[in-house]
Amino acid sequence: MTVSSPLFTDLYQLTMMQGYHAHGLHREEAVFDLYFRKPPFRGGFAVWAGLEPALDLLEGLHFSEDDLAYLDSLGLFRPDFLDALRGWRFRGRVTAFREGSVVFPHEPLLTVKAPLWEAQLVETALLNVLNFQTLVATKAARCVLAAEASPYGGQIVEFGARRAQGPDGAVSAARAAFVGGAVGTSNVESGRLFGLPLTGTHAHAWVESFPDELTAFRAYAALYPDATTLLLDTVDTLRSGLPNALKVARELRAAGHELRGVRLDSGDLAYLSCRIRAALDEAGFPEVKIVASNDLSESVIASVIAEGGRVDVYGVGTQLATAGGEGGGALGGVFKLAQLGGVPKMKLTGDPAKSSLPGEKRVWRAADGDGTFALDVLTLGEKPRAGQQVSDPTNPLRSSRLPEGLTWADAREVVLEDGRRTGPAETLGEAQARARADLARLPAGTRRPLNPHLYRVSLGEDVAALRDRIAGELRAHLGA
Repeated sequence: MTVSSPLFTDLYQLTMMQGYHAHGLHREEAVFDLYFRKPPFRGGFAVWAGLEPALDLLEGLHFSEDDLAYLDSLGLFRPDFLDALRGWRFRGRVTAFREGSVVFPHEPLLTVKAPLWEAQLVETALLNVLNFQTLVATKAARCVLAAEASPYGGQIVEFGARRAQGPDGAVSAARAAFVGGAVGTSNVESGRLFGLPLTGTHAHAWVESFPDELTAFRAYAALYPDATTLLLDTVDTLRSGLPNALKVARELRAAGHELRGVRLDSGDLAYLSCRIRAALDEAGFPEVKIVASNDLSESVIASVIAEGGRVDVYGVGTQLATAGGEGGGALGGVFKLAQLGGVPKMKLTGDPAKSSLPGEKRVWRAADGDGTFALDVLTLGEKPRAGQQVSDPTNPLRSSRLPEGLTWADAREVVLEDGRRTGPAETLGEAQARARADLARLPAGTRRPLNPHLYRVSLGEDVAALRDRIAGELRAHLGA
């Protein structure tokens, strides 16, 4: 669902805005970078998601009279500031990776260039939308990569609404999961809002509501003769559910229809799916799909495949909608000031990994001769060249020379100018296709779910020199 209120922010954003206004700083041109420091799930990449809802937010943001009346009631804000907010809207420029791109730590995924009070206000909402959807899209991509490693193929559908963090979380998760490669969702509202394919079977309660399992299966098939997937484990998967499903499959075929699938929701998924696949094939139903659910994750999917499982579709619920699992739970995206009034700014801290990078930067992505992504480099403008020295953002002593034979592309583009989109909104299908294409171009080691190769993001000589100069000036000012 789309955030639309300017009050969807932290209080300190508004109190700082008033302070900027009082000190005449509010119209100073500011540059803020949004980025994260560690890939989620201890992986090697993230899938950038949530950009289109974020742009919707920025385009429509303004203060209504009700908003201003509420702010006035707090007793914190002066009349001249509230009056100034009446004509406020976001008029900035946004430069970003296109949705679905694979992205990495320490590079600006999105840069806001706007008057200071505009850029400051949108921090909370942007981080809320983009952190969560990027996290879920990454989880979905990891599940898709695990499923597609099967010699028989496999697909992911999103089943997580009932375990998501509220209605907004469920809808946002379904959208982001599709960007990450899921082929559909069980959530009807998400299907309506985003045009996502809907999928579903029936619950155990359906079987329990009839005199016996076979009667329940026949009743469901009679209602949906061309869209029937039967849940096999209400009574006994192999001794009851499977034989009854085969009876209904034969009856549907005799009537000119075909059983679409069967679902497993408990038990040893690898063993059961093998037994069911053999029985379906032997009975002449090789096209019937086997769907599995039951607290799945990328590691469970990989385990099922490693043990010879024959699942065709994995319904991933809790772990996808909540982005759970080791290294999950939240994406630590941050929004840091990089320049104000044309003067580069940086956060200096004792932990180099948490220091910010000053200046208005560009992100360049290099590919080798076969199109595989090689590394990303941040510069203050110029395209990197072979032989130039680049360094690690977190360790200035770790540096190297850029090799020959790389093809460079500007990884981001201006997506909002004067607060308005520079082109038509992209579809979810376009974002999903980009994610699939980018994942295919990652080095194989970077795609590994465990102990992945860390993709290089490096600083060009100009960014490194600017950082070192400003850090030196700050330390000198402190007498450090």
